[in-house]
Amino acid sequence: MDAMESVTDRRIRRPLGFAAVAIMAVMLTLAADPALALLQGGHLVAAVAVALLLAAWQSAREGGGVPPGLGAARARPEARGARERRQREIFRRRLVWHAERVGLLALALWTTAAALRVVRAA
Repeated sequence: MDAMESVTDRRIRRPLGFAAVAIMAVMLTLAADPALALLQGGHLVAAVAVALLLAAWQSAREGGGVPPGLGAARARPEARGARERRQREIFRRRLVWHAERVGLLALALWTTAAALRVVRAA
């Protein structure tokens, strides 16, 4: 992972960390019913995955989606276009990578909630 990918990855992981704290707070609030907490956590995590995919779609469009701080403001005008395209592609690729992992977490939460309900019913 080069320096640009590392910076991009950190810019994605920071808001994901805050989202994780918020989702855990909701799940802890619902801790009296663990199956419900896992189910709602899965729904919230899935919403985060959809938001990541939408951000990746937006960043793939020409001129869209590269967050401030990753811009090529100091580059020469002829090099700026190529660098911005590369940044946009790295940003899109990292967003999709994170969205896949978050989606798998949502599936794991939903599966655990379903298994817990089956165990409770038996």
